[in-house]
This record gives sequence, structure tokens and C-alpha cells, in this order.
Amino acid sequence: MKAKGGSSKKKQAPQQVIPPVTNIDPGRNSMESETKSVLKGLIIAAIIIVGVICCFKSFENLSADKVMCIQSPIQGKLAWHTSPGLKWQGFGTVTKFIKLETYEFRIPVRFNDGGHGTVIGSINYEVPNDIEHLTQLLVKYGSQQSIQKDLIEVVTNKCVYMTGPLMSSKESYAEKRTSLIFYIEDQIKYGVYKTTQEEVKTKDPITGADKTITVAKIVMDKDGKPMRQEEPVLTEYGIKTSNFAVTQLPYDEAVEKQITQQQGITMAVQTAMAKAKEAEQNSITVGKEGEANAAKAKWEQEVIKAKAVVAAQQQLEVAKLDRQSAEQEKAKQILLGEGESTRKKLVMAADGALEKKLEALVKINEVYATAMGSYKGNWVPGVVMGENKASAAGSGANDLIELLKAKSAKELSLDMNVQSKPKD
Repeated sequence: MKAKGGSSKKKQAPQQVIPPVTNIDPGRNSMESETKSVLKGLIIAAIIIVGVICCFKSFENLSADKVMCIQSPIQGKLAWHTSPGLKWQGFGTVTKFIKLETYEFRIPVRFNDGGHGTVIGSINYEVPNDIEHLTQLLVKYGSQQSIQKDLIEVVTNKCVYMTGPLMSSKESYAEKRTSLIFYIEDQIKYGVYKTTQEEVKTKDPITGADKTITVAKIVMDKDGKPMRQEEPVLTEYGIKTSNFAVTQLPYDEAVEKQITQQQGITMAVQTAMAKAKEAEQNSITVGKEGEANAAKAKWEQEVIKAKAVVAAQQQLEVAKLDRQSAEQEKAKQILLGEGESTRKKLVMAADGALEKKLEALVKINEVYATAMGSYKGNWVPGVVMGENKASAAGSGANDLIELLKAKSAKELSLDMNVQSKPKD
């Protein structure tokens, strides 16, 4: 309120001075301190968590068996990594593919004779290393599981399904077992075959009745190579397959029974053929053994003959040698005889063989004397007619002796007269 005619001053109320608080509740102070500590701890924990998340989102480790794609969170660019090691992630999205994976399958199959089975096995597939194919796989399938389920599995199932009509269940079990594996793997790699349907008459292997079945045959080009119904799907994405294997091929009950019966028939036929072959072989063996025995006997006789020939030749040689030896001995004896004869002739020419003649004459007279001495009879008759009986009796014995001596001398050509020495 201003005063008239002059300035007035506002009266100020006196200010109340509040004394400082010097006495605070200790329990309340402690609670505030704990609250601040908790908040501080939460903040620190949040910072650590964020830091850890940032660390995990900043770098990504790539193992040697995988390839990796990191998609930028802002621009969406794709960065592919195929070499192992720690890679910059930059909070991007990471997608990894295993370089070589195995797909295990269990696929039903139907054959051209109506039989059913299940092809059980596995196949390895390898993802590409080039960015173009890897990007196609990532864009269309997005993950390893989708690649296997929506690509590898679908292609394998289709190839198994298309292979079944190319053979019968019996053929898949026996003579075309390797063809079954080859057809499936070949179609997986290079595309499904182009086929044509044909009706073929055949005999039921069990009943022997005629029946007509529809058979799928592969269409060949002018070079004799199979034509393809479509281009290989896996090649389009740069995927390579390897080590295709069928570990089992169980059939349904009817087919198993049929196969068992066919095996029984086949075994019976094979057994019969084996027995016939064995009998034929035994016949051949007996014939060969007979020929061998005959040849053996023949050669044994040849051996005996050879031995006899050798012995005969030896005897002939010995006889020849003996003959030669005898001829030599004969020649020797002849020479000796001729020499002795010549010698004796010379001796006889020299003395007339007087010594021998005398020796012979002595022996002859000894024989005569002995014979006459032992004779008991009468040398002359007991009665003699006429004169001079005594001289006649005596002269008979003497005449005989003289006669014998003359005979021996004649035979020996011996002159008993003493020859006088010729006069000079």
C-alpha cells in the first residue's frame, strides 16, 4: 500500500529459519543403500549380458566340415565363408551347411510283376563351394534340414520309384540286383530315364501259367545311351552324390514266399543239373581212368619190351663178342695146330718119328704079351698029322707073334731092319 505523496516500502515478513536436521532414522538410511546396490548390480549385469551378446553376435567360429553364410542385419548382404576359422558376424544372421552329409533312406518300391519291397540304404551328398550355388540353396531351402528333406529325399524317392518297373521282384532279388543299384544311382546323378511301356507275355515261375505283364524299358538314343526325361535336379544346385549303397531289400510276404519257392525250384534244378553233371563227369572220369590205365599198361608193356630189347641187344652184343672171341680162339688154335703140325712134320721128316713109333710098338707088344699070357686055351691043335710035330707046334705061336709084329710095323711104317751106316 503506497502512502500518499511519497514512496512507500513494502514491509517484509520476517523469514523463519529452519534448523538443519541432525537426527535421521538409521533403518531408513540402510534400506536406501541396499536399493542403490541392487540397482547398481542389475545395471552391471545388464551391461555384462549385453556385452556377452555383443561378443557372440560380433564373431562366429567356422569348423572345417561346414560352410557358412552371414547375412548383414542392415543391408541384408550375404557373406559366404568356406575356410575354417573365426569370422566377423556384426550381429548378422548365421546359416551353416555341412559340406558332406549322409542321407539314410527307407523307400518302398513296386516292381513290374506287382511285387512290393523296401529299399533300405544310404547316400552321401556334398554341398557346393561356389557362392552362386550356395546362394541358390540358401534362398530356396534356407537350411540343411530343408535341403535334405525337400531336395535329396525327394530326388532319391523318385529315382527308386522309377527304377522298380524296370525289373521284376525276382530279377531285383537275383540277376538284376546290381542293375537295381546302378539304375537308382545313375538317375540320381544324371536325371530320370525316359521309358516306354510294353506288354510282355511270360510264365509264372511257380505255377507255370502264361501271364501278361507291363514292363518299362529305357529309351536309348542313337549312340546307345539312355535318354533322360528331365535334367538332373541336384546338378542344378551343384550338389554331388557318392557312395550310394543298398543295405537291405526286404519284400512283402507274398513276394518273399514266391522267392522262397523259386529258390527251392532253382535249387532242385541246380541239384539235378549238378547230379547229371557229376554223373557225366564220373563217366568221363571212368573213361579217362580207363584210358589212363590202358595207357599205363601199354607203357608198362613198352617198358618191359624196352627192357627185353635192351637185354636182347645186350645178349646179341655179348654173342657177337663171344663169336668174335671164339673166332679169335679158333684162329688162335688153328695157328697153334698149324704150327704144331708143321713142327711135327718137320720132326717126322727129320727122324721118321722113330721115337714115337718105337714107343707105340713097345706098348703094342706089351698088350699082345699080356693078352697071350692071360690066354688059357691051346695055341695050336692037340693032334698034328705028319712029321716034325714039335717044330710045328712051336712055330705056330711064333708065327702069330711075328705076324702081329709085322702088322704093327706095317701100320707104323716102321722098318725094323738095322740099317748099316753108309760108307763115306
